[in-house]
Amino acid sequence: MEQLTEVTIESIDLAACAPAVLEVQAVAFGLLPEEVAIRLPIVGRHALQPGVIALGALAEGRLVGFGYGMPNRRDHWWSTVIEPYLAARGNDHWLDDVFAVTELHVLPEYQGRGIGSSLIRTLCERSGRPRSILSAIDAETPARRLYRALGYQDLARAVRFPNTVRPYAVMGAPLPLNEPR
Repeated sequence: MEQLTEVTIESIDLAACAPAVLEVQAVAFGLLPEEVAIRLPIVGRHALQPGVIALGALAEGRLVGFGYGMPNRRDHWWSTVIEPYLAARGNDHWLDDVFAVTELHVLPEYQGRGIGSSLIRTLCERSGRPRSILSAIDAETPARRLYRALGYQDLARAVRFPNTVRPYAVMGAPLPLNEPR
Protein backbone atom coordinates (compact mmCIF):
# COMPACT_ATOMS: atom_id res chain seq x y z
CA MET A 1 0.00 0.00 0.00
CA GLU A 2 1.35 3.42 -1.01
CA GLN A 3 2.21 5.79 1.84
CA LEU A 4 0.89 9.29 1.06
CA THR A 5 3.24 12.11 1.95
CA GLU A 6 1.69 14.87 4.04
CA VAL A 7 1.27 18.12 2.14
CA THR A 8 1.06 21.49 3.85
CA ILE A 9 -0.22 24.74 2.36
CA GLU A 10 1.66 27.87 3.37
CA SER A 11 2.44 31.38 2.20
CA ILE A 12 5.48 31.72 -0.04
CA ASP A 13 7.62 34.62 -1.25
CA LEU A 14 6.67 34.55 -4.92
CA ALA A 15 9.74 36.45 -6.12
CA ALA A 16 12.15 34.21 -4.21
CA CYS A 17 10.30 31.05 -5.25
CA ALA A 18 9.82 32.00 -8.93
CA PRO A 19 12.25 29.37 -10.30
CA ALA A 20 10.63 26.62 -8.18
CA VAL A 21 7.06 27.60 -9.09
CA LEU A 22 7.98 27.67 -12.77
CA GLU A 23 9.53 24.22 -12.44
CA VAL A 24 6.19 22.94 -11.07
CA GLN A 25 4.28 24.79 -13.78
CA ALA A 26 6.55 23.38 -16.50
CA VAL A 27 5.82 19.80 -15.41
CA ALA A 28 2.11 20.31 -14.66
CA PHE A 29 1.36 22.40 -17.75
CA GLY A 30 3.90 20.93 -20.16
CA LEU A 31 5.98 24.04 -20.75
CA LEU A 32 9.10 24.01 -22.86
CA PRO A 33 12.34 25.43 -21.38
CA GLU A 34 12.07 28.56 -23.57
CA GLU A 35 8.51 29.14 -22.28
CA VAL A 36 9.78 28.91 -18.70
CA ALA A 37 12.50 31.48 -19.48
CA ILE A 38 9.90 33.90 -20.86
CA ARG A 39 7.69 33.48 -17.77
CA LEU A 40 10.38 34.11 -15.15
CA PRO A 41 10.31 37.93 -15.45
CA ILE A 42 6.50 37.85 -15.65
CA VAL A 43 6.29 36.04 -12.31
CA GLY A 44 8.79 38.56 -10.92
CA ARG A 45 6.51 41.44 -11.99
CA HIS A 46 3.47 39.68 -10.55
CA ALA A 47 5.27 39.30 -7.21
CA LEU A 48 5.46 43.10 -6.99
CA GLN A 49 1.74 43.72 -7.61
CA PRO A 50 -0.24 45.24 -4.72
CA GLY A 51 -2.28 42.63 -2.89
CA VAL A 52 -0.63 39.57 -4.46
CA ILE A 53 -1.17 36.38 -2.45
CA ALA A 54 1.06 33.36 -3.11
CA LEU A 55 0.77 29.90 -1.58
CA GLY A 56 2.85 26.79 -1.90
CA ALA A 57 1.96 23.15 -1.33
CA LEU A 58 4.96 21.48 0.29
CA ALA A 59 5.71 17.80 0.80
CA GLU A 60 8.83 17.10 2.85
CA GLY A 61 10.12 20.60 2.05
CA ARG A 62 9.60 20.17 -1.72
CA LEU A 63 7.24 22.43 -3.66
CA VAL A 64 4.62 20.13 -5.24
CA GLY A 65 2.03 22.77 -6.10
CA PHE A 66 1.43 26.49 -5.93
CA GLY A 67 -1.12 29.15 -6.62
CA TYR A 68 -1.13 32.90 -6.67
CA GLY A 69 -3.39 35.75 -7.53
CA MET A 70 -4.13 39.41 -6.98
CA PRO A 71 -6.93 41.96 -7.02
CA ASN A 72 -7.79 42.48 -10.67
CA ARG A 73 -7.24 45.79 -12.41
CA ARG A 74 -8.63 46.70 -15.81
CA ASP A 75 -5.22 47.97 -16.94
CA HIS A 76 -3.53 44.58 -16.36
CA TRP A 77 -2.53 42.90 -19.61
CA TRP A 78 -4.76 39.89 -18.90
CA SER A 79 -7.80 42.12 -18.35
CA THR A 80 -7.23 44.00 -21.59
CA VAL A 81 -7.19 40.70 -23.51
CA ILE A 82 -10.32 39.19 -21.92
CA GLU A 83 -12.43 42.37 -21.69
CA PRO A 84 -13.84 42.23 -25.26
CA TYR A 85 -14.80 38.57 -24.78
CA LEU A 86 -16.52 39.34 -21.48
CA ALA A 87 -18.21 42.44 -22.88
CA ALA A 88 -19.63 40.44 -25.80
CA ARG A 89 -21.48 38.29 -23.24
CA GLY A 90 -22.42 41.19 -20.94
CA ASN A 91 -19.91 40.05 -18.30
CA ASP A 92 -17.30 42.83 -18.33
CA HIS A 93 -18.42 43.91 -14.83
CA TRP A 94 -16.53 40.80 -13.65
CA LEU A 95 -13.30 42.76 -14.12
CA ASP A 96 -14.11 44.99 -11.13
CA ASP A 97 -13.81 44.20 -7.39
CA VAL A 98 -12.64 40.67 -8.11
CA PHE A 99 -9.69 38.49 -7.13
CA ALA A 100 -7.89 37.09 -10.18
CA VAL A 101 -6.38 33.65 -9.68
CA THR A 102 -3.33 34.06 -11.87
CA GLU A 103 -1.72 30.62 -11.68
CA LEU A 104 -2.61 27.33 -10.00
CA HIS A 105 -0.59 24.17 -10.69
CA VAL A 106 0.03 20.85 -8.93
CA LEU A 107 2.54 18.21 -9.98
CA PRO A 108 0.77 15.31 -11.73
CA GLU A 109 1.73 12.75 -9.08
CA TYR A 110 0.05 14.93 -6.42
CA GLN A 111 -3.13 15.72 -8.37
CA GLY A 112 -6.44 14.27 -7.24
CA ARG A 113 -5.58 14.68 -3.55
CA GLY A 114 -7.42 17.98 -2.91
CA ILE A 115 -4.26 20.11 -3.10
CA GLY A 116 -5.49 22.33 -5.94
CA SER A 117 -8.81 22.79 -4.15
CA SER A 118 -7.03 23.75 -0.91
CA LEU A 119 -4.75 26.19 -2.71
CA ILE A 120 -7.52 28.03 -4.59
CA ARG A 121 -9.92 28.06 -1.63
CA THR A 122 -7.23 29.51 0.66
CA LEU A 123 -6.20 32.12 -1.92
CA CYS A 124 -9.79 33.24 -2.36
CA GLU A 125 -10.52 33.25 1.40
CA ARG A 126 -7.53 35.52 1.99
CA SER A 127 -8.40 37.87 -0.88
CA GLY A 128 -11.08 39.89 0.92
CA ARG A 129 -12.98 40.18 -2.40
CA PRO A 130 -16.60 39.18 -3.07
CA ARG A 131 -15.76 37.07 -6.13
CA SER A 132 -13.00 35.43 -8.10
CA ILE A 133 -12.09 35.18 -11.79
CA LEU A 134 -9.61 32.98 -13.67
CA SER A 135 -8.84 31.57 -17.09
CA ALA A 136 -8.35 27.91 -17.97
CA ILE A 137 -7.84 25.95 -21.15
CA ASP A 138 -11.24 25.71 -22.85
CA ALA A 139 -11.53 21.91 -22.74
CA GLU A 140 -12.98 19.32 -20.40
CA THR A 141 -10.00 18.95 -18.09
CA PRO A 142 -9.65 18.01 -14.42
CA ALA A 143 -8.95 21.70 -13.71
CA ARG A 144 -12.21 22.82 -15.33
CA ARG A 145 -14.14 20.14 -13.41
CA LEU A 146 -12.54 21.33 -10.16
CA TYR A 147 -13.42 24.96 -10.87
CA ARG A 148 -17.05 24.06 -11.64
CA ALA A 149 -17.29 22.00 -8.44
CA LEU A 150 -16.07 25.06 -6.50
CA GLY A 151 -18.76 27.26 -8.08
CA TYR A 152 -17.02 28.79 -11.08
CA GLN A 153 -19.13 29.33 -14.20
CA ASP A 154 -18.11 30.19 -17.73
CA LEU A 155 -18.13 33.94 -18.40
CA ALA A 156 -16.53 33.71 -21.86
CA ARG A 157 -15.22 30.88 -24.02
CA ALA A 158 -12.90 30.52 -27.00
CA VAL A 159 -10.73 33.35 -25.61
CA ARG A 160 -7.50 33.73 -27.55
CA PHE A 161 -4.40 34.99 -25.78
CA PRO A 162 -1.50 36.24 -27.91
CA ASN A 163 1.14 33.59 -28.62
CA THR A 164 -1.05 30.69 -27.46
CA VAL A 165 -2.48 27.97 -29.65
CA ARG A 166 -5.24 26.67 -27.39
CA PRO A 167 -8.39 28.67 -26.63
CA TYR A 168 -9.20 29.53 -23.03
CA ALA A 169 -12.37 29.95 -21.00
CA VAL A 170 -12.77 32.76 -18.48
CA MET A 171 -14.61 31.60 -15.37
CA GLY A 172 -15.97 33.47 -12.36
CA ALA A 173 -17.40 32.53 -8.97
CA PRO A 174 -18.89 34.34 -6.00
CA LEU A 175 -16.92 33.93 -2.78
CA PRO A 176 -16.71 31.96 -0.62
CA LEU A 177 -16.18 29.06 -2.99
CA ASN A 178 -18.25 25.90 -2.62
CA GLU A 179 -17.00 23.16 -0.31
CA PRO A 180 -15.17 20.43 -2.23
CA ARG A 181 -17.17 17.27 -2.85
